[in-house]
Amino acid sequence: MTAAGRVGSAPVDAASLPALRRRTTAVLVASQILGGLGVATGIALAAVLARQVSGTEALSGLAPTATVAGTAVLSMPMAAVMNARGRRPGLVLAYLVGALGAAVVVVAARAGNFPLLLCGMAAFGAASSANLQARFAAADLAEPDGRARALSNVVWATTVGAVLGPNIAAPAGRSVAGLGIAPAAGPFLWAAAIFVVAAVVVAVLLRPDPLLTARALAPEEERSPQARSLRAGLAAVAASPRARLALVTVAVSHTTMVSVMSMTPLDLAHHGAGIDLIGLVISGHIAGMYAFAPLMGRLADRVGRLPVAGLAAGLLALALFLAGTAGGSHGRTALGLFVLGLGWSAGLVSGSALLTDSVPQSARAAAQGLCDLTMNTSAGLGGAIAGLVVAGAGYAWLNAAAAALLVPLAALVLLTRHRNEAGDGSAATAGGPAGARQS
Repeated sequence: MTAAGRVGSAPVDAASLPALRRRTTAVLVASQILGGLGVATGIALAAVLARQVSGTEALSGLAPTATVAGTAVLSMPMAAVMNARGRRPGLVLAYLVGALGAAVVVVAARAGNFPLLLCGMAAFGAASSANLQARFAAADLAEPDGRARALSNVVWATTVGAVLGPNIAAPAGRSVAGLGIAPAAGPFLWAAAIFVVAAVVVAVLLRPDPLLTARALAPEEERSPQARSLRAGLAAVAASPRARLALVTVAVSHTTMVSVMSMTPLDLAHHGAGIDLIGLVISGHIAGMYAFAPLMGRLADRVGRLPVAGLAAGLLALALFLAGTAGGSHGRTALGLFVLGLGWSAGLVSGSALLTDSVPQSARAAAQGLCDLTMNTSAGLGGAIAGLVVAGAGYAWLNAAAAALLVPLAALVLLTRHRNEAGDGSAATAGGPAGARQS
């Protein structure tokens, strides 16, 4: 970054950056808490609502699947908006689309229209897209050796919403009892309101826009519209081995986590676990995912992105071994799911930071949108295939299949680190941190 720049009519210089970073992080943390609360509140009873509207349990899984698909499909349009106009308009639009989707779900539930319900769930996924993109907004103004910590703090904020959301689903359901709305649709009405509040917080307080500010402080050659196009973002990822590794790290971590986590409640129930125990296991898993994100961020900044990506592969492998060999041991399954969350956290934080390091500043928004599109598409496919594997071969074989995904990730980490130690000139790309630890 250069020493000074201008965003709109407001000058931004090195002296004002620390305060601006703190303010930006505080606003993103607040919006992330709200967004995570809205998503968790709505999604808690999505399958139950789908079963009620469709009239069959066989279609109940399509509701959360539609949300994952919506998150993936909407990632690139939201990235395009951010690319053209900044983080604030993109995040506001995503939360408003999520609010609209939640409202459509309520209407569909009242009308008993299952296809409309799935459309609403897909739009609801825009809020998840906003939550994911917020981590990159936190890294826009961060110093190169503090990017992982900056984005991990925003990831951590999701813990609050993820924990509180399911717990307010029941009161939300009771609150619509006199409105002719099914109790399972009540959480979506609350989620719509929460998303609107999140949009207002971002629209009013996320000023100046972190992405536009970062561009104003960037070298002159990175400010052209051509350098900021989606095509340039794709080209930047294709040209950088580290950017490609970052995409693989995030996608494999997310796919492994979603595939195994989604089938674990079924396996626990098969071995006699009740709903309370299943809820406790999933709560521990969520704690592993989000609560330790700042630790992963500090490790990625202190020891490097590649070692933490390798740590992610190791943690995920350990988790799959524990869960896959647990059998009827509920404690072993719970430990495996907790470690699975830790592995996901290490992969998401290190991969996201590495991607941001490895492409020019002008191409980051497009590359980050591609990252979220890739991770959600692969996880959606993984979740769908996971059900087939469990039905045909069992939960242990699902964990074995997921472990196979880790082999190319571990190989790429080792290969990239070897190239780095050998003095490969691609250690940092334009816009990559001269001082960031990459090995």
